[in-house]
Amino acid sequence: MSKIRFFVTGGTIDKVYNEIDGTLGFVETHIPAMLEQSRCKLDLEIETLMLKDSLEMDYDDRALIYRQCEDCEETRIVISHGTDTMVETAEVLADIADKTIVLFGAMVPWTISHSDSLFNLGCAITAVQTLDSGVYITMNGKIFVAGEVTKNRTAGVFELKSN
Repeated sequence: MSKIRFFVTGGTIDKVYNEIDGTLGFVETHIPAMLEQSRCKLDLEIETLMLKDSLEMDYDDRALIYRQCEDCEETRIVISHGTDTMVETAEVLADIADKTIVLFGAMVPWTISHSDSLFNLGCAITAVQTLDSGVYITMNGKIFVAGEVTKNRTAGVFELKSN
């Protein structure tokens, strides 16, 4: 298996709770620690592009993610991303050819008990190794093709778009 490129963009998965003011914010990415905890021994190249809440992402942020995916030599790419606009970013990346790109995130930060982050990370790492070229989102054990998925904010899950 060739090297997998891992782009970090932020999102809930990387947030930490500030006990002083009760807010969630960013200090650094937790992805290397999560991979170590998971005993992942794959050849990964991890690069932090940004640490942002996905609601704060704009056109320039998505353009950066697109360029990095298009320009890297690896053909298998995992992106950690906030769940609120993950669908939009996946759709922007959808026309990148000959690469397998998998986006994932978490509803609960890694640093908080009962987080879904490790499970979603494992799903993304497995998915990027087994799926054909294309852009996908994996959340809570499901894999979705970019353009065919939506976030159901009421239920707190990702699901197929209604036709």
